[in-house]
Amino acid sequence: MAQTQAEGPGDGAAEVLDRPLPDGVRRRVVQIVSDGFGGLTLTELPAPLRQYARFAPNRRVKFAGNAMAAAVESDPVFRQRIGEKLKETQPELTGALDSGSPPPAADPLDVAAAAYVLRPAGWVKLVTAAGEEAQRADAERADEETRAELERLRGELERARDHGRTETERLRAELDAARKEAESLHRKLRSAVSDVRRGEAALRKVHAELDTVRADGQTQLSAADSETRRLKARLGEAEAALEATRKAAREGRSVEDMRVRLLLDTLLESAQGLRRELALPPVSVRPAETVDAVEPGRMTPKDIAARALSEHDPAILDQLLALPQAHLVVDGYNVTKTGYPQMPLEKQRLRLLGQLSQLAAQTGAEVTCVFDGAELLAPVLLAPPRGVRVLFSKPGVTADELIRQLVRAEPPGRPVIVASTDREVADGIARAGARPVASAVLLKRLS
Repeated sequence: MAQTQAEGPGDGAAEVLDRPLPDGVRRRVVQIVSDGFGGLTLTELPAPLRQYARFAPNRRVKFAGNAMAAAVESDPVFRQRIGEKLKETQPELTGALDSGSPPPAADPLDVAAAAYVLRPAGWVKLVTAAGEEAQRADAERADEETRAELERLRGELERARDHGRTETERLRAELDAARKEAESLHRKLRSAVSDVRRGEAALRKVHAELDTVRADGQTQLSAADSETRRLKARLGEAEAALEATRKAAREGRSVEDMRVRLLLDTLLESAQGLRRELALPPVSVRPAETVDAVEPGRMTPKDIAARALSEHDPAILDQLLALPQAHLVVDGYNVTKTGYPQMPLEKQRLRLLGQLSQLAAQTGAEVTCVFDGAELLAPVLLAPPRGVRVLFSKPGVTADELIRQLVRAEPPGRPVIVASTDREVADGIARAGARPVASAVLLKRLS
């Protein structure tokens, strides 16, 4: 964009711009071309610019700026058309350029751009003057910015100097204080070193005395340890023998005394019950009373036979529990799973124990309920009801085995009743002297 083509005699087309178009003027020229671009038809546009015909003005300046500047420089017809559009939009500025006296208040860049497009006489001087003015303005602006920056830097330098002087004074004061403190510490250190040396000498003396005492004490301690081990061994043997003797005497006496006392109570209550049952008269038997006959009000053998109860009659359980010192042992899950198997185990236990508590209160018999511990997933938190002993079998021991252990623990002659439908349990406890009763009989009695 350094030269232009001659368009005719008598105008400024023959003038030549011997330097590049200033950037500010070039931007104004591109803006003038973009503004007049939209007023031209597609055929009036140069071929390189037709692809930008539908662009918005801003996008046209951004993407087609170089192409529009080249078209204005190389295509006089297109430049003339843009000049006509400029005259329509800015008649005062273009009229003043045509008369050779541009407005003094106009922006030099606008005047130079309009002169570049219209090419009046003397347009090169206008463009050159606008470029020089723009450069001068840029230089003045840069000079102002440089002076402002210089003032700012001078202020920062002065502040840095003040801060440096203050910091220097502070550091000098801290250095003096540190020097004085170091001298004091050196004096204390020399005194401490002297104390440490005296202490080390005393410590070596104490260590020597301590080694002597430790050697004597070690000898005495070894002898005392040997004697202590011997005495502890003898004491352990004596305590083991004494504990074994006490345990044997205690277990033998307690178990045997308990079994004998329980059997004695059973015999006494059996004798009393037998006396009440037989209703023995206070006088001795008379010869006449030995004659076999039926007295008025007495039962005949036929009546006695009619009193026999069925094995499945709940009344037979009442008769058994009425015996002196009777002990009822219940196979818990065998009874609950016979009577109400659909309930959860916890509710089965609670229901059965509540009913057994009532039975114990009614009959006065000793009641023990045994549950299988293998059914448990965790320890059972259960408060046994009044009058009922609740036991769970240990791991590896079934409830049936625990029941047999309970029966074997009772003395011979005590009435023991076991409620279970398990035939193996019934046969086992029967051989041990207990009386088996079906779970269904107990359920009928409880209900």
